[in-house]
Amino acid sequence: SEKEAACAGTFTKNVVKAAPVFWDKDVVYKEGKAQAVVVNSGIANACTGEEGISNCKKEAEKAGELLSIAPEHVLVASTGVIGAQLVMDVVEKGIEMLVPELDSGKEAGENAATAIMTTDTHKKEIAVECTLGGKTVTIGGMCKGAGMIHPNMATTLNFITSDCAVSSNMLQKALSEIVKVTYNCLSVDGDTSTNDMVSLMANGLAGNEEITCEGEEFDTFKNALYEVMANLTRMLAKDGEGASKLLECICDGAPDKDTAITVAKSVVCSSLFKAAMFGEDANWGRVLCAIGYADAEFDINKVDVDLRSKYGTVEVCKNGSGIEFSEEKAAKVLSSDEIYIDINLNQGNENATAWGCDLTYDYVKINGDYRT
Repeated sequence: SEKEAACAGTFTKNVVKAAPVFWDKDVVYKEGKAQAVVVNSGIANACTGEEGISNCKKEAEKAGELLSIAPEHVLVASTGVIGAQLVMDVVEKGIEMLVPELDSGKEAGENAATAIMTTDTHKKEIAVECTLGGKTVTIGGMCKGAGMIHPNMATTLNFITSDCAVSSNMLQKALSEIVKVTYNCLSVDGDTSTNDMVSLMANGLAGNEEITCEGEEFDTFKNALYEVMANLTRMLAKDGEGASKLLECICDGAPDKDTAITVAKSVVCSSLFKAAMFGEDANWGRVLCAIGYADAEFDINKVDVDLRSKYGTVEVCKNGSGIEFSEEKAAKVLSSDEIYIDINLNQGNENATAWGCDLTYDYVKINGDYRT
């Protein structure tokens, strides 16, 4: 960032946390300010003990020295193989090489989004604009992640920046609220990583009056941030390791938001349902089964389920029971690369969306020899 930025973050809930997670939590929660991010892929710097923490510090110190900023204002992120130590002479030479390449142009952003990939098949980035106090504010983000992805700060690295003027406290409030209904509603394979993080930096260069409390301006900023995070979440789900289909489950008619989230997540996390979607089999019983073991209170006898895609909609369940439908039409609906599972609990007005992907042969191939 051209100037010091307010920062916020959310991090993995895995008890086994990578060294960068410990470093970044200090930056976010103790400093509340950041000005740069150093990212590497290939080695996760997880389960690396004191040496791993020391290497995080060296990365921050090297970047700080070259950029003339305090090391404690440098965020560090890693992704890759667990248990290996960073080769610091290579990392430090990399930082030296990259500093002169810093640029605000589109090509530089695309290069960064590409560089952080591991088993991703393509880069993931998005930017939106909104107006605050007559000033145009931009929020842009990039992320990586294709496997070891599961709710509770889904296993991804996410970097979001903005030129909005907003306090660290309000930035953290916005991020924490939106993570709950975006990244935490994402699952590829049920494994929560050691390195998960979202960093959000805002440096105020848009010139709007600083947002320091809730109100219309804060809501506008939060809505724009949601668009960025929801779209990145969707990209992550669609590019799940080996995936051929994006699964988007919308739970409506819930008595409260948490119930809607729990039910939607339960469906996209079901390995049996994910396998059925790969096989383009309208096995709706697997949806009902996943709804049934969701940790939530509702009357299953009021639940309706539809399967939908660009090829149409097929109703498969009404009032908790199966109904007749055309298998031929269902097969056509499920032949799309984007499948929507519409659930209506018919027991309230709240809704939520969860994202996932199908389970394919290629997922096993990718992870069978990930390290070797």
